[in-house]
Amino acid sequence: MTFLFHSVTITTILHTKAKVQMKVKGAKIIVDCLIEQGVEYAFGYPGGTILDIFDELYKASDKIMQVLTSHEQGACHAADGYARVSGKVGVVIATSGPGATNLVTGIANAYMDSVPLVAITGNVPVPLLGRDSFQEVDIAGITMPITKHNYIVKDVTQLADTLREAFLIAKSGRPGPVLVDVPKNVQQELCEFSQKKPAVPKFSFPNQDKNIKTAVALLEKSERPLLYIGGGVILSEASKELIAFAEKLQIPVASSMMGLGAIPYIHPLFLGMIGMHGHAGVAKAVKECDSLIVVGARFSDRVATNRLGFCSTKQILHIDADAAEIDKNVCTNAHILGDAKNVLTTLAAKLAAKKRDNWVKACKESVEAFPFKSTGESLCARKVLEAIRKLTPPEQVVATDVGQHQMWTAQSFGFVKPRTFVTSGGLGTMGYGFGAAMGAAFASKKNVVMITGDGSFHMNLNEMATAVKYNLPVKIFILNNNVLGMVRQWQNLFYEKRFSSTTLNLHTDYLKLAEAFGAKGFEIHGTKDIEKTVEAALKEKGPVIVNCKICSDAFVLPMVPAGKTMDDMITELPKEGK
Repeated sequence: MTFLFHSVTITTILHTKAKVQMKVKGAKIIVDCLIEQGVEYAFGYPGGTILDIFDELYKASDKIMQVLTSHEQGACHAADGYARVSGKVGVVIATSGPGATNLVTGIANAYMDSVPLVAITGNVPVPLLGRDSFQEVDIAGITMPITKHNYIVKDVTQLADTLREAFLIAKSGRPGPVLVDVPKNVQQELCEFSQKKPAVPKFSFPNQDKNIKTAVALLEKSERPLLYIGGGVILSEASKELIAFAEKLQIPVASSMMGLGAIPYIHPLFLGMIGMHGHAGVAKAVKECDSLIVVGARFSDRVATNRLGFCSTKQILHIDADAAEIDKNVCTNAHILGDAKNVLTTLAAKLAAKKRDNWVKACKESVEAFPFKSTGESLCARKVLEAIRKLTPPEQVVATDVGQHQMWTAQSFGFVKPRTFVTSGGLGTMGYGFGAAMGAAFASKKNVVMITGDGSFHMNLNEMATAVKYNLPVKIFILNNNVLGMVRQWQNLFYEKRFSSTTLNLHTDYLKLAEAFGAKGFEIHGTKDIEKTVEAALKEKGPVIVNCKICSDAFVLPMVPAGKTMDDMITELPKEGK
């Protein structure tokens, strides 16, 4: 059987040598398929229409750990975080109706960031579908725009192959979420089941010889090339090939937020983050380059800002596995459709080594001329991040929520390895961080640092109960400014300081909150407290909360206003009265 997704043909290789079992329930087929696919953890929450699956998970608890979260959204984010750190397919299971709809934000988040995920939902029995039955919802219809594919399985004989296809699609080509909705009667019906080895995806892209020839000619003529990399480099496990390509041709590298970690921040060719809150030195390099080589990135509005004015005078080469992304946002001069690892290897072999000492030096000098500035308040967010970086290992996994704290982390934490920065890029989901941090902890078996804001933290703080229950080593640093910082920043700059609904006025006692959940709490009040408090928090074995009280008017700079170009980047605040 074959499937066509994003112009990539995927051929399944099915292994037929298998031991045929006696007839078993559909629910057992589901769990046996998860075991067959190598699933370690199933994140989720039980309910009436999914009880048969949870019963089978109970029986198979020696093979799959069922992680019970406090809310289905937390479960979906946990499966997402697990997938990002492990590189495997994340699995989340929920009941019908509200259980299924509580997954929607997490599924959309995974879709936007190309995370391989399989969501399994229960539903009412087939005869009750479409009759407004209790806790019935058309979850397949609801999630159609935010999944690579989804299924309603109405025939138990199709159940095993459907699940196998779901895993194959989730991890093939450009990864993404797949939903499988299984009515309750299908879970209870009997069917023969044969175990099979997981299908191996084979990628077949259209012939790219002509496009590669064009790309080689573009690169040979370029004197000041710049690499702009995205999350696709990490998804294709192409970090080694990217570094080799950049070093051979001496091309400076800028990264989107999703690509951070693909090349170590300490590498001589790495410049920093590109985009709305990217480095001012990178913006200067983009302006001065004569060609832009884009690998596994999609020119989102947070990078291209004004897509019509973005690099309109440059030669652009776009390398991507998804044909739908080519010329979607920014028109290119050349493109290659394919896996980043293979394409970079092919190009490097066809190009002679180059020396671009003057160009590399100029780019590095631009970056050094625009250092990120710490604020003068009693507690600066960047100084907290510096202390965490100093006191954690180079491969430290960091998860964030969404807002100013996310941008400060992306700008200045410094990542040296892929799959160590777990954040919501495309959807920008406040409340994502806690679930993702838990999933990352299950995947890494090590300390996970979670950077959040007080606004984001309150959205899913119920997962503190989950973290404590499983004694997960999640170290939560709340950059607490008592406001919705990023929105307030926009109000400050563009809405004449009308702070509508962004001052939170929360009276949460984070030390008591941590204690109430059964965790340890700390507070940082000033610069002198930072290192000793961070060190104490990291030494705790289980989850901790660290309340870091920062200024309400701290800004994330640089910043390109929405719809503007990098020429309009704001690097410092205007003085009062001007």
